[in-house]
Amino acid sequence: MLLLTKPLKIILPFAVLLLSFTAAWGLIAFKPQLEEQQPETELPPLVTVIDVEPQTLRLDVYSQGVVTPRTEIDLVPEVAGKITFVHPGFFSGGFFAKNDLLMTIDTRDYDYAIAEAQARIAEAGRLLISEQAQAEQAHNEWQTLGSGKPTPLAMREPQLAEARAKLKAAEAELAKARLKRSRCELRAPFAGRVHEKHMGLGQYVQPGEKLALIYSIDAAEIRLPLAVDQLAFLDLPLGIPDSKSSQWPKVTLTAEFAGEPVRWEGRIVRTEGVMDEASAQLFVVAEVAEPYNQQDRHPPLLAGLFVKAVIHGKNRHDLFALPPSAVDASQNTLLVDGEQRLRIRRLDVLRHEADRVLVKGGLRAGDRIVTAGVQVPVDGVKVRIDNGLSVPKHVGQ
Repeated sequence: MLLLTKPLKIILPFAVLLLSFTAAWGLIAFKPQLEEQQPETELPPLVTVIDVEPQTLRLDVYSQGVVTPRTEIDLVPEVAGKITFVHPGFFSGGFFAKNDLLMTIDTRDYDYAIAEAQARIAEAGRLLISEQAQAEQAHNEWQTLGSGKPTPLAMREPQLAEARAKLKAAEAELAKARLKRSRCELRAPFAGRVHEKHMGLGQYVQPGEKLALIYSIDAAEIRLPLAVDQLAFLDLPLGIPDSKSSQWPKVTLTAEFAGEPVRWEGRIVRTEGVMDEASAQLFVVAEVAEPYNQQDRHPPLLAGLFVKAVIHGKNRHDLFALPPSAVDASQNTLLVDGEQRLRIRRLDVLRHEADRVLVKGGLRAGDRIVTAGVQVPVDGVKVRIDNGLSVPKHVGQ
């Protein structure tokens, strides 16, 4: 180990200090120079606009409902007996034409009743002829032997009236027997389809017993609820219909059928006339004629199908249609004035739809409405209009 001399111990600290100061001066003197940058110039916000013009628009009303047959009844017999015939299409889902024979009940008992009634008519007729002959004989005898005014009993008038009444009663019994006989044949009151079948061949039925539930196929109905404010957009006669008034509005029905959207055209035919207490809605009824007509392979409008409805509304002039993104929750929109400055405008909105907002006031023809590009709107700020070209956001970089 080397031993430092006393002079070296004194000089060494000063040498270290001198070396440190020299290194520090070198770092300061030869530090890298920062390149001066010009401050960036920020451009006004770039916005997307649309030019708006007043239009004449049809104010359709949207609703939904379930398809039901216009007429649906229980098929019931009016006489008792065993079922001896059933229509070949008399099963759930089967079709039948108007006046088709759907079922026949055993007619033998009613044929016997007709024969008995005919026998009673013959007997009553014979009695009437006999009474007429006796009445005529009594009249002749009174003219020959009697004097004064004869009594009705002497002229056999009560007996003659009784014979005539019995003949009429016998004729009524025959008519009643024939009526019951005719009721053994149950014919279709309309062209329709079987919804539910309860009885079949060989079963014994009683009057009033349900044989089947059938419905007509000449027209289908859809019950559609409407809110009170929607009535302003429709031309509906809510009171007594005027024969001179315009036709009821058309309606377009849509539904998903076999994975494809299908449309049917119909017409509103009536309102139910009272407001629903639970929902405060008015129900209108739409009708579609020939719902099972499959021309051009068009699917049928089946009973029980859920459909969406578009009711054709009134035409209204001077309306502006804006995209939903152009109107905020406070019914305000942003537009660009002639000096390329942003302006906040309060709108008079008629109604909101799924893909547009209809405005009846607050805009003029040719206004440029901002649809995108503004995050925080400030009235009067300068903006640029996106004309479809790619422009840099900053210059001087």
